[in-house]
Formats: sequence, structure tokens, C-alpha cells
Amino acid sequence: MTKKILIINGPNLNLLGDREESKYGKVTLEEVKKNCESHAKSIGFKISFEQSNIEGEIVTTIQKSKGVYDGIIINAAGYTHTSVAILDALLAIKLPTVELHITNIYNREEFRKKSLISKAAKGIICGFGVKGYIMALDSMKEILN
Repeated sequence: MTKKILIINGPNLNLLGDREESKYGKVTLEEVKKNCESHAKSIGFKISFEQSNIEGEIVTTIQKSKGVYDGIIINAAGYTHTSVAILDALLAIKLPTVELHITNIYNREEFRKKSLISKAAKGIICGFGVKGYIMALDSMKEILN
């Protein structure tokens, strides 16, 4: 049976390709989505790929995932460092979760070195650019096997 994975992208990730190329590269979020869809198919996953700049929408998306998806990959972006609500939603649904960041959050500003959502994650991938999305899918495959 094909496993279903939800990939959630937080605020400003819709600006990939235009935003701070030195940190985030030139690849757009749409290109990331296409790469994820292709790789997911090759490893037997079906994905849904979501992005929101609104914290409450992300919380609602997480809440609605229970019973629909087998796992979540989340790049909460700026909400990583501030959102107890996203943490609480991830803890409540009890799905395997991989936390993902394009940059190495531990190699940036002091406030970015704290992740509030890590407590809900089986693991964290950070600092590998958009290739981290593929790494997260591969990691989810390991977690679910």
C-alpha cells in the first residue's frame, strides 16, 4: 500500500528562488514540489505539498492530517522558533514527523538556534539546501519501514 506523506512549508518559502539566493539558492518552491513528487513516486510514496504564511492555517492542516497521512515533513520556517501552536498540533496527531530546514539553523542568528517544534520530530535535517527535502523523504521511508 502506498504511504501518504504531507509536506508542509511555512512562511516566506513561497519566495524561494527570489529570496536571499546566497542562503536559499535559486530553486523555486514549485521546482522543489516537482522534485519531491518525482522522488516520492520512485520510493512508493504519494505526497501532498502545502505552503502557508499563516500559522493558524498550518495548525489546521496538521490537525486534518490525522487518519489521512502516514507521516509529515515540515519546514515551519520562521514559525520553527516561535510556534507553540504548531508543536502542540504535531504532538496531538502523533504522526511520525521529520523537521526540515534549508539552511543550518544552528549556524545562523542566535534566535534561530532554538526550535520549538523539534520535540515532535523523529529527526531534523538542516543545512543541505533544497536537497534536504529528498533526504527528508528518504528518512521518512526509513521511519515507516
